[in-house]
This record gives sequence, C-alpha cells and structure tokens, in this order.
Amino acid sequence: MKCFVMRKVGEVAVLDKRVPEPGPNEAVVRTTSAMLCSSDVHTVRGAIPVASDVTLGHEAVGTIHALGSAVEGLAEGERVAVGGVTPCFRCEFCQRGLSSQCGGRMMGGARFTVQRDGNLAEYFLVNDAQANLAPIPEALSDHQALYATDMLSTGFVAAEHAELDFGQTVAVFAQGAVGLSATIGCRLRGAGFVIAVESRPERQELARHFGADVIVDHTRCDPVEHILELTDGQGVDAAIEALGTPGTWEATFRVTKPGGRISNVGYHGEVPEPLKIPLEPFGYGMSDKHVHGGLNRGGRERLRRIFRLMEQGRVDPTPMTTHAFGFDEVERAFRMMEAGADGIIKPLIHFGG
Repeated sequence: MKCFVMRKVGEVAVLDKRVPEPGPNEAVVRTTSAMLCSSDVHTVRGAIPVASDVTLGHEAVGTIHALGSAVEGLAEGERVAVGGVTPCFRCEFCQRGLSSQCGGRMMGGARFTVQRDGNLAEYFLVNDAQANLAPIPEALSDHQALYATDMLSTGFVAAEHAELDFGQTVAVFAQGAVGLSATIGCRLRGAGFVIAVESRPERQELARHFGADVIVDHTRCDPVEHILELTDGQGVDAAIEALGTPGTWEATFRVTKPGGRISNVGYHGEVPEPLKIPLEPFGYGMSDKHVHGGLNRGGRERLRRIFRLMEQGRVDPTPMTTHAFGFDEVERAFRMMEAGADGIIKPLIHFGG
C-alpha cells in the first residue's frame, strides 16, 4: 500500500508499506477519504518527535477491510470513522474521563503518527476498534464524517472547557479549522455574544457564517482593547486560545473577567520558551480565573454525538474545506498547508477505488 510519510524533519514522501494485519482487538480500514491537519505540519517541522518514515495523518474514514477476532458489533465492508485520538478506554485515566491522556502519558491517546503509523495511507490500523470505530450514518457523506474525527471534536472540547452558560460572552482567538469549530461549539452551547479574532478575510467570512457576532482584526487594532470596549470594560466570561502563540495565550488572560475561564486548544510546541501569565490580569494569582487545556477525546460515542448534530442539520462544517486533491497529489496539498498558500484551511484527500 502507499503511505504519506515523514522521512526526516522537513522531508516528506509517498512510500510503499505492507498492509497491516489486525490483532484480536484491532481493525484495518481501507481509506476512502482523509484530510491534512496543521499538526502534520508541526510534526514535519520537528515540533513533535516521531520515528523516521512514520506515516502521517489522523483524520481519515473508510470501510472495514479486516477485523480482529475479539471485535464485536462491526462488519467487514462497513463504512466507518475513527477519531484522531484512539484511547484504550480501560486504563485509570480513561476511566477518570481523561481519555486523551490515555495510559498516563501526555496526549497518550494520540497514537496516529506519534506512537505508530498514521492514516494518510491506503489502509490503516485502529487499536481498540470496538471502542474507537463508529459506523457512518447513511445520511452523511465521507466529507462530513471526516470533520468529526478531529476538527469538530477538538473545537468542541475548547467550547466545553469554556463552561459557557446561556447568554454568556466568549472570545475565540484565531479562526483556523479548530478555531472555527470552537466558534460553532460556543454557539451550540448557548453563548450570547461570540467575538472572533481573525485577520484573514476568508476566515472572517467563515467565522460569521458559523455564528460569530463580531470580528476583531488584530492587524487593525489592539484586540485586547477592542474586546474590553465591546464588553463595557468587563471582559468576556470565557476566552479560547486556538492558535498556539505566546501573544494569543497572554491575550486570553487580559480579556477574561475575574472568575472567567481560559480554554486552551492551541498547540504551543513550536514555541521554544515557557508561556507567561500576565500577573495583573491574573489578579497576581487570585483572580478566580480557571485555565484548562484539552485535546480531542476520541471514542465511538463522541463520534456518534457529533454525527447526530450533522444529521439534524445543526452543524455543517464542510465550508471549511477549501481544496480537494487525489491521494497522488498529497505532497502538493501538504506543501500548500505548510506555506498557507491560496487561502487553504482544510484540504480534502480522495483515495481511488
């Protein structure tokens, strides 16, 4: 089978590998569609240490090619999705509700690419398949189902950790695919006023489409001052960091009112220095502000719930897809993601056959 791999830092290629065989609790899926993620770009830049020639990718759907002997409730040929995080759901951390930290490892549920081959390949292996594979409803396309595997699930975690009550205010810093998904999640959770911080016109338009009430362009004003003005000097009830830079991290503290929540979902692994907390906005440690960082939680039930939102017409994430490619063009798609070329947000990768 053909796989899109990271040969070494900065170098990618399509290589041939053997089709995997499932263990008793595993499954092998034949890929029909996939997406590239900004974390694939981070990985190739060297921000996430991985083995040479590891297969990239963690957003894919397909049909079951082979099932392990102990897997029940699924059938070969069935159309399925798997989360970008694939926890065991048996360990102490999973049972405590911390499935993304499976096994007590930081982001231990993130197995694709980080711990073994990812799924930008013609076939891929799924651990603990009974808990991690979800049949795709007939009403949903592969394109729609792909968004449940990571972008929506991760963005929704950001909204969940913001702990919004009906009518509360929230600022979402950055409107890439995860930030846009967080904006969707905040609206679904009943936010009364959603402020999106974004400079790119095409992303501003999508943010409005997905429920942002106001767009703050950080290239035209000081976003902290503007958000404070929009909230009569009080600040927002919650702020979401969806970019992964020191500036946006510190801004979330500055715009959040005392007793508010800061929800981080941006990846900070490319910053070679510790993140700083601005002391005065943090009340010198006594502001009753809550800080929470999170990741896609994975699992069949979470996928099913996101599918239900799409089936009922409450969410259609597909406008985030800006480009489409065949798998034979995957390296070109990756380089466009890497360069941020042509307004790319999410590229859809079609597999033949």
